[in-house]
Formats: sequence, structure tokens, C-alpha cells
Amino acid sequence: MPAVSNTSPITNLAVIGRLDLLRQQLGSVLIPPAVHAEVLRMPDAAGLSLVQNAISEGWIELRSLASPIPDDLKALDAGESEALALALETKAPRLVIDESIGRQHAARLGLPHVGLLGILRYAKNSGEIDSLRAEIAVLRKKVHFFISDELEGRLLASVGE
Repeated sequence: MPAVSNTSPITNLAVIGRLDLLRQQLGSVLIPPAVHAEVLRMPDAAGLSLVQNAISEGWIELRSLASPIPDDLKALDAGESEALALALETKAPRLVIDESIGRQHAARLGLPHVGLLGILRYAKNSGEIDSLRAEIAVLRKKVHFFISDELEGRLLASVGE
């Protein structure tokens, strides 16, 4: 069963040239129409090309919702609400989502979820990347990714950096 992803983990990994980590860790990824539309607006041409290749190869797959979005999710951004709804609908083994409110909803709904930093931490622990610190630095530089110094310190300590 494929995982489901929201927009930012896909676009951020694509911009830093690490989209392959999703495939290596999750196999295949479903995205709902709103996430697809948001991804297509990505201004980074190289990153967009990586995502379009992944869609062409079939490991990122556009999947429409079969049911309406539950009322309690409609207040969220369109990509988040559709990603959460699709994860519920497909009983996805994992939802990839970064935004804290989306993660709170995922937890409330009992959806197993991981964020971009979790993907990178796993990649470090499994030897897919050499340095979590270096990947965080690239995220900060290229996509202005925010991570608090406290969280960064805990993450780096958890992987021995």
C-alpha cells in the first residue's frame, strides 16, 4: 500500500535533489489533486523536473478522492486536507506531512505520519545520506526551511552528529 504525501516534503526534497529518498523509504507515494496542483507551481525548474519524472515513472501517483473531504479537515489548506483525507480513505501506512496543524490532525485521526526531517533522519541512520547536518543546511539555504536550534540539536544528537 502506497504512502500519501502533502506538498512540502515532496517539493523540498526535490529542490535539494533528494526526492529519491521518498522512493527508497516508501516505495510509492500517492498525491491528491490539490497537492499535484501545488507541486506544479513549484518555481524550481530542476526540482519540478524531478517530480515530473517521478510521476512519469509511476512511483508518485495522482489519486483522486472517492469521498468528500470530512468537515473537520475543510479548514486546512487544500493540499493538507486532501492528503489527510486520501490517507484515511486508502488506509495508507504512512502520511508524509510537515505542517504542525496537519500533523496534529494526523495524530488525532490515528494516521501514522512522518515529516521531511524524519525522512532525512532515517536516511542518515540507513546510510542513504552522509550527514543530516549538511542536508539541513542545504534545506535552510535553498528553501528557507525553518527548524529550531533545539530541534536541530536533538535530531543531530539522535544520529550521532
